[in-house]
Amino acid sequence: MTFDFETLPQPLRYKLLVGLVVPRPIALVTSIGPGGIVNAAPFSFFNVFSEEPPLVVLGLQSRPDGTIKDTPTNIREAGAFVVNLVDEALAEQMNLCAVDFPPDESEIEAAGLDLLPGTAIPVPRIATAPVALECRHYMTLEVSRERRLCIGQVVSLHVRDGIVDPSNLRVDIDAYRPVARLYGNYYARLGEVFQLVRQSYADWKTGAKRNTAT
Repeated sequence: MTFDFETLPQPLRYKLLVGLVVPRPIALVTSIGPGGIVNAAPFSFFNVFSEEPPLVVLGLQSRPDGTIKDTPTNIREAGAFVVNLVDEALAEQMNLCAVDFPPDESEIEAAGLDLLPGTAIPVPRIATAPVALECRHYMTLEVSRERRLCIGQVVSLHVRDGIVDPSNLRVDIDAYRPVARLYGNYYARLGEVFQLVRQSYADWKTGAKRNTAT
């Protein structure tokens, strides 16, 4: 089965992409709007992009009438935002934040979330988030009238105690318990974790020769 994306209508492209490119991490983005109202909005068109410089990318979509949503407007005005990552305990509140609240009503209050002040930027983070990435706006690419790619540079990282081993910075995935986005109303927990050890070419060559000899 093959689909021609140059002729396939946008809703069908979206349906296939979000259904097949899974799982995706969820960014529960906090930003500051007019009057200091804190906005919180979930995004699954999101990922880390680079470590030098440390960059994350958000896929921002306009409203059906073409107007810009609250989060990109707030990021443009304040020049900063926080990516709060979502674990199982935060999933229900994250989902509530997806309601299309008006700009003068805070999702934070509606979801019963507590905030902590930013340390490097003037945007607060969600207190119960397992991980929070404070970001300065790096650039925004206007891909189309409906879609923008917002790139943020991570300037500070907060992690709940017990998730990262301070001696070697390894992540305890069982303590983290992140939630991933699938499609429609579907989300996913992490299932069984397994390892695949990466090899150098020299190690692979040595192993290949050994296997051939036996």
